Amino acid sequence: MVDNKEVSDDILKFKDGAGWGYRHQQCIILFFVLTIGYSMRSCMGVALVAMTDDSIEKLNVTEFKGENATKEFEAEGFFNAIMLVPPYPKFGWTKKVQETIIASFFWGYMLLQLPAGQLAHRFGAKYLLTGALIVNSVISILLPTATYYGGWYCAVVCRLTQGLSQACILPGLHTTLGKWAPLHERGRLSAFVYGGQALGTVFGLPLTGFISASPMGWPGIFRFYGVVSGLMAVLVCFFVYDTPAQHLKISAAEKEYIENDLGSSEGKKKMPVPWLKILSHRGVWAIIVAHIGQTWGQLVLYSEVPAYMNNIMGVNIKANGMLTALPFLMMWFSNFFFSWFTDWLIVNNITSVTNTRKIANSLGNIPAGIGLIVLAYAPNDIYVVETILVIICIFKISAHCGFQINHIDIAPNYAGTMMSISNFISNMGASLAPIVIGFILTDVRDQYLWRQVFFLAAGLYLVTNLVYVIFGTSEKAEWNDPPQEGDVEESKPMMTENKK
Repeated sequence: MVDNKEVSDDILKFKDGAGWGYRHQQCIILFFVLTIGYSMRSCMGVALVAMTDDSIEKLNVTEFKGENATKEFEAEGFFNAIMLVPPYPKFGWTKKVQETIIASFFWGYMLLQLPAGQLAHRFGAKYLLTGALIVNSVISILLPTATYYGGWYCAVVCRLTQGLSQACILPGLHTTLGKWAPLHERGRLSAFVYGGQALGTVFGLPLTGFISASPMGWPGIFRFYGVVSGLMAVLVCFFVYDTPAQHLKISAAEKEYIENDLGSSEGKKKMPVPWLKILSHRGVWAIIVAHIGQTWGQLVLYSEVPAYMNNIMGVNIKANGMLTALPFLMMWFSNFFFSWFTDWLIVNNITSVTNTRKIANSLGNIPAGIGLIVLAYAPNDIYVVETILVIICIFKISAHCGFQINHIDIAPNYAGTMMSISNFISNMGASLAPIVIGFILTDVRDQYLWRQVFFLAAGLYLVTNLVYVIFGTSEKAEWNDPPQEGDVEESKPMMTENKK
């Protein structure tokens, strides 16, 4: 028999931040899912530096296996033919072709966002995340061989397929957080999980550089991530639960603490998504606009900075990954401060939830926008450039405690669906970003053209943040908890009694 007083005391401990529980275990696993996902996403910028050689295109070499490859490369033996042993081919891909390969991930990522949100809402996130990781594993392992024999066309197909599967990750994470992250800890738990975006880049960029410079070569990059993704899929399948009610070992106190704040979904019928109400909500559109600016800026930092460091700063590929990753390591550390700071503001009633989200978003976007403008005029000094990138990233992570978790504030029951909507629209813009940048960068060694790339990203950071500050809100929507059939029946006697 459960002691109600003991449960109540434990709930108070949880509210005071003293109770470690299974909600933290769930968030740790989700953090590693996102870390792996972002490592696989961000590795392509550095990998392309290792995969390509400008001189091949200039030599006007005949197309080789569907694309310009080194004339000297000839497959000798089975293991060499499937690219398990060196030498490895290099490709004479133009900057536009390389940007198309980068963009292809976002084409797939964008297309499946809305269906992924619906799948997470109806069936839960556990199996959706497991499936996404398995698909990423298989495609990543096959990508080098497919690219060699099928050229950049196959590289595009592989990255597009990875984008399709990774479209399930953010809606899945948001759906799970909507069931596991109570308001008093929402900033810390959500920011910890989404810190995987920063740490994934920290691991992804230097690892990509080291692996590509090792005997495994650039094919080893994709094989490594494929194996890690497969192992993570097993972990998610056995240890992630869609709701506290489904968890086999959670204590009664922790379960009640979470459900008192978020509401219990146990025994409730899955309600249809109120699409019209979501799409007519002012706060949702404020989130979408903020998401567009963040996604474009992230793509510039993740995919274009490695090329900038290589072509303008002249940094070798091994150092390129390390130097590009350092700002994201600092971003990960600052993530803990901003998540604690925003929760502290809310718990101590210093600012409202709405104003806290706007402050966090502004701290993320305004320094990032100003920093990119400064970067556009920075001298060709690696220490100056690296310092600017570190400052940008230290502040940029604050936006994760702003717009990124705002969906959960407005409607925790539909957080995954709302994330899929904002992620879909924002990635429509992101899918165009590499193409636009490819047209701007007609000469990748022209610093003036890079300046235009940074100006564009800076402008989007500042303008989208202004829109969010004006129109954003964190008030819980009335349509988050639609009346259940049982609730309606139970309320009838009370209504009759009140009339008497």
